[in-house]
Formats: sequence, structure tokens, C-alpha cells
Amino acid sequence: MKKRLLVLGMIACLFGLTACGNNESAQVLTEEEEAAAQVADSYISQIAQIEADGTADQYIAYDESLEGVFSSWESGMEDLGGYVETTGHDVDLSDNKEVVVNVDITGSALDPKGQPRTATVEVIYTAKDYKLSSLSVNVNYTFGELMKNAALNTVLGMGTVFVILILISLIISCFSLIPKIEAAFKKKEPAKEEKKDVVDQIIEKEELADDSELVAVISAAIAAYEADNGSASSDGFVVRSIRKVNKSKWQNA
Repeated sequence: MKKRLLVLGMIACLFGLTACGNNESAQVLTEEEEAAAQVADSYISQIAQIEADGTADQYIAYDESLEGVFSSWESGMEDLGGYVETTGHDVDLSDNKEVVVNVDITGSALDPKGQPRTATVEVIYTAKDYKLSSLSVNVNYTFGELMKNAALNTVLGMGTVFVILILISLIISCFSLIPKIEAAFKKKEPAKEEKKDVVDQIIEKEELADDSELVAVISAAIAAYEADNGSASSDGFVVRSIRKVNKSKWQNA
């Protein structure tokens, strides 16, 4: 008899715990919270309808602050596939200036497990005039999807690092070519100098040849002059240098 009573008591406790769990999962909203949830639902319905009509640009042109709202909604709907229904609300009325409502929604797309995708839409509006401040869509991903994205990010990060290291190693390997390039340029410079020396020597020889001719002509002229003046020999003079005189001085004379 005692054993039966003990078993019945345990069963009653289990039913009681189950009932408590159900009460906790079924969140009951107050009147104020229910009103806030309705405001958030109306905003979500309006945005979904505007996106369906394709008139979001008109609203953005009227109020630029709505650009972030529609951008977040469009990004979230790419994964959700489209807004289907609202499944729950979490209302925060702790701030007297703004009301924050987290709305749980489902989409038409399915996750890898075959279940409808879900998301949490955070709606924030002013408590005084119910003006929408912000709206963001946070899609709920499965653990497998999160791990897949993390692995992809890791692979991309490591790949980027390896590519940069390869580029750095190639740049460092090119440093060994710099001395060879400098040596090649240095070899070319003496050849140019030798060419200049040869040209200078030719010019000097030509100048010397011209000077010897001038010396001969001047010597002959002086000898003829002295012969006219009664001096028969030209051994008494030597032409040591020749200086050029500007033509302008001769013209002035």
C-alpha cells in the first residue's frame, strides 16, 4: 500500500512539474505589453507589404532613416524566403523613452533539418509618439550552419595569410637581383667615359693641328715683314702662344 502511494505521489509530482513548464513557456503579456506587441506587428506587416509592392524607395526618399530598416529586412528575407507568420513576442518596457519588442517570425524557406526557418525581429519605437526608431532581422541558424560559416571564415583567413606570406617571400627573393642590376649599370658607365676620352683626344689633335698651321702662317708673315724692313733672318723670334681676339674689338678699332 505504501509503495502504491509513493508511486502515485511521484506521478503527481511529475504532472505538476510538466504543468509548471508549460506555464513558463506560454508567456502571458500584460495589457501594455500586448499593445506594444500589436504596434510591432503592425510595423512588420507594413514593411512586408511595402517590400511586396516594391515601393520601398519612395519611403526611403521621404525618410532616409528607413533605409537601414528596409536593408535589414531584405537581407533577412534572403535567408527566410519570405515572411509567413508571427509566433511570439518579448516586450521590454523598462525604458520610458523607447519600447523594444522582439518578435519571433517564421519564413517560407527550410533549414537543413527540413524545418521552417525562424528569425527574431527587433522593433524599437518611441514610447511617446510610436515612431519607428529601428528594425533589424536576426535569422536563427542551426548549429551545423554556424560551424560551416566558422570553418569558411577560418579557411579564408588562413588562405589570405598564406597568399600575403608568399608575396612577401617573392619580394624578398627579388632583393638578390638588385646588386646584379647595379653592376650592369656600372659596367656601361666606363664605356661612355672611354668614348668621351676618345672624342676629346680627337678634338685636341685637331686643335693642335690648327695651331701648328697658324704658327707657320704667322712665322712666314713675320719673316716677310722683317725682310721688308731690312732684316734678312727670322731666327730671332719664336711663336710661344696664340691668343684669339674677339672680332668686336677689331671692328671697334
